[in-house]
Amino acid sequence: MRRVLSTILTVSMVVASLAGCGGSSTATTSAAAETKSAAETAALQDSPKEAKAEELTGIDAIIAEAQTMSLEELAKKAIEESNGKTFYGVGNSSRGKSALPVFIEYLKTIDPSYNMEFEWQQPKNNKIFEQLTSDSLKSEGTFAMTLIQDGNQIQSKMVETNILKRFVPKEWAEANGTTPVEYKGFLPLQTLNKVFMYNSTGTATYTNCWDFVYDGSHPLFMGVDSEIVGKNFLMMLTSDKYATWLKEAYDKLDDTKKAYFEPTIQAMQSDAADLGLGSNGAYALAWIKLWVNNYNEQTDDGPICNTLVDASAKDQAGLLVYSKLRSVEESATVSVNNIKVAAYEDGYTGIGGYGYCHYLFLTKNSPLPWTACAFIAYMTCTEEGFDAWGKDMGGYSANPKVAADVEAKYSHSTGGGDEFPAKNDRGYDWWTSEGKGELVLEDPAYCAEVSFSVGSWIDVLDKYTPGA
Repeated sequence: MRRVLSTILTVSMVVASLAGCGGSSTATTSAAAETKSAAETAALQDSPKEAKAEELTGIDAIIAEAQTMSLEELAKKAIEESNGKTFYGVGNSSRGKSALPVFIEYLKTIDPSYNMEFEWQQPKNNKIFEQLTSDSLKSEGTFAMTLIQDGNQIQSKMVETNILKRFVPKEWAEANGTTPVEYKGFLPLQTLNKVFMYNSTGTATYTNCWDFVYDGSHPLFMGVDSEIVGKNFLMMLTSDKYATWLKEAYDKLDDTKKAYFEPTIQAMQSDAADLGLGSNGAYALAWIKLWVNNYNEQTDDGPICNTLVDASAKDQAGLLVYSKLRSVEESATVSVNNIKVAAYEDGYTGIGGYGYCHYLFLTKNSPLPWTACAFIAYMTCTEEGFDAWGKDMGGYSANPKVAADVEAKYSHSTGGGDEFPAKNDRGYDWWTSEGKGELVLEDPAYCAEVSFSVGSWIDVLDKYTPGA
């Protein structure tokens, strides 16, 4: 491990040296990102409006103008540009396909004669980055815009290479108390949360986030290879904020559990120093190591949910998308009441899960940039545009006005009522508060910064093999 770590650090120093000769800088945190977005400290491309108007050309000039316009003004531009044409979008979420016809109907309220065909692609196995890179080589691209996740790769492969362009709707910025120029983050459509849950039909209890890595625990998890945002979650734990949360949770363990974890924590001290982590970095590395050594890798969150809500899954635990509970079909042996959301239980201590965003961008060679801007504004500034995602608890619009409209329509906070309390979503602010949900939020800039050091360290950890 020491030899591997030495190699990792050598590569990291080379990368850091190159970055010092012309790498990207880290942007300051905006008020909007602090309150309603998991992109709260992302380092991003500057808004096109920060350059003088005469210096802007092509897509940058269009975005600069579009960021001064209302949704209705953008809609009129979209009608003029795309009437009778075909709109191609690509994304990690298939629901873009559901949002597009609603957007077209909105445009028809302005011009009843408007008509646009559309196609939406959802590449598998994280191929979206390859697809966008390939499309960027054309003088005019195929894809008008994208809805994309994994802040680490977006930062390093899409933004720093100028393949994707950020557009911030004027009305979205105003709702967050800022302006398109002042806002310094990726534009998030929503924050999704994955939370710790456990089957409660047996005798096991999980009162501390360290319980999920305690002796004999093998939580169900999609894994860092099958869904990259899971690796971003682990890298984020090494940031000072979340490492401190882990240290504070450790301090509340009983002496028996502390004695179990202490040798691993001590063994991680030198690695934490070598990786340049803060004073509590060893606690983060210890938790990460034990998690990777012990989680039971699954192919998708759906099967994880189906397993945990079955009465036969006594004492099993998992980390999965919260919204999966909405689809559980109750029966004699299957029920939402067979599980508990760990962070909701009285006395629970430590991180309750992690949150990551779906982000919206134009492509640098978008064939329909005005229509893409209007579509993005419609999804982020209206409840109807967000509705394809709004029906799920655990998916939070980054627009506070839209978030309030979604809650008024779907009542996620009381959706389970007294019958299914695990489905009563406590909301973004609760989940992200210290001492409450303690959701670990993906920061694209931090993930990109430590991907060669901490990320490579994670890559060489041994993984659990059931039955081995």
